[in-house]
Amino acid sequence: MAQTVTECLASGTDSVTLIDAVKAGTHDVTGLTQAEINELVQRNVDHLSAILLYEPDASDATDDTPNVKGAAGSKKTTHVAAVTTGTDYIAAN
Repeated sequence: MAQTVTECLASGTDSVTLIDAVKAGTHDVTGLTQAEINELVQRNVDHLSAILLYEPDASDATDDTPNVKGAAGSKKTTHVAAVTTGTDYIAAN
């Protein structure tokens, strides 16, 4: 069974939470260097960015990939914001 847009976005919720917590200083990063923290944030930004680009192949009528890319913005707001937050965090640190 194909995933829905909602299910795809749900798979990124942990990344949203982690990025927001790192920025807020509430995620335990004890023992990590700033470079390692930035790598952690970048991996999660990359994960969210990949999810946000999901879309079916227009040339393949059997492709049941959910159209996250084309979904209404309100469904993706927290994910898009987390990508921006993570990117800004890395740039600042």
